[in-house]
Amino acid sequence: MVFLLLSLSCASQPKNKALPPIQTGAMQTSIYLPLLKGKKVGLVVNQTATIGQQYLIDSLLQLGIKVSAIFAPEHGFRGEAEAGAEIKDGRDPKTGVRVVSLYGNKKKPGSDDLKDLEVLVFDIQDVGARFYTYISTLHYVMEACAEHNLPLLIFDRPNPNGHYVDGPVLDTAFRSFVGMHPIPVVHGMTIGEYAGMIAGEKWLPKGLKCDFSVIKMVAYTHNRQYDLPVAPSPNLPNMHAIYLYPSICFFEGTPVSLGRGTEKPFQQIGAPWFNTGSSTFTPVAIAGKALNPPFKNEKCGGYDLSKEPLEKWEQLGQIRLDWLLEFYAASPDKSKFFTPFFDKLAGTDELRKQIIAGRTEAQIRQSWQADLSAYKITRSKYLLYPDFK
Repeated sequence: MVFLLLSLSCASQPKNKALPPIQTGAMQTSIYLPLLKGKKVGLVVNQTATIGQQYLIDSLLQLGIKVSAIFAPEHGFRGEAEAGAEIKDGRDPKTGVRVVSLYGNKKKPGSDDLKDLEVLVFDIQDVGARFYTYISTLHYVMEACAEHNLPLLIFDRPNPNGHYVDGPVLDTAFRSFVGMHPIPVVHGMTIGEYAGMIAGEKWLPKGLKCDFSVIKMVAYTHNRQYDLPVAPSPNLPNMHAIYLYPSICFFEGTPVSLGRGTEKPFQQIGAPWFNTGSSTFTPVAIAGKALNPPFKNEKCGGYDLSKEPLEKWEQLGQIRLDWLLEFYAASPDKSKFFTPFFDKLAGTDELRKQIIAGRTEAQIRQSWQADLSAYKITRSKYLLYPDFK
């Protein structure tokens, strides 16, 4: 089997040796195996669904669980497809289990996909940002389960950016697959907690109710740092990228490179016209990560954020806007700086308008506070683990 291994410490080993290791939901086999025995099981998983060094599906099959279908989100079941690439139906070559794509033309499992299944399991590592599409997949899976009276088990995993909440709260007029619900950019919840919010806030359509259970983690709190043992997607290869992702993903809606097509995606930012940075890079085609990256084969000036100590980024308590403001100020054609995708990422058109109007970072941040305060109250109702201070 092939894992996208991160170059940092194993997730099961706490940095503070006095703390017990975090045990993910998937590790709680004594709790959920009785719920799966003798049933036809469907798995909504990717390469992050593991128990130790083994894929969840392989572990379940060895334990005698009948896995009848795999549902693959963005980047695919093995996590090898680049962002936005269509994932196709097929068969897992190792196990022979049918694989159904939930990315591309179909976001939600249909009747034929769920036929004969008796329970669905969701186990995907999230990174805690609204525009990371796995929480949108969670919504559609919950909706499908509700429509077909299919119970759902959610194997919870830590949120590596679960130690803070920040960013504009989504205006539902800007709802899309990169932002479906009125939550901030950094939502501060685990997948299991977020499922509770989807259900509790009645975000499923037509009054649908999903019968779901969360297999909770052991020893996790929102204050604890967690180093992911498996990369959650091809362009988030390490913890530098994961911590920076909520701050710099906005550049996906601008003519600025995020380092796609380099060995440091989401760890450096730049553009050919940016001349005041401290580093340069040249994007190239990389199979499985970025076949046609922005500014392919063009030298970009900008910043290499991977050179900063990891501790600087893991201690972020808010998203960074200074880079966005700086690149906008330096852009040679400001009328073309923002693409329509920017508002979808921001979840509002207000951020774009504020930047164009010359608002400072402090002024922009202040405009979020009332909505963030209201969100934090709502969020508190669904927390399954001790919160950050």
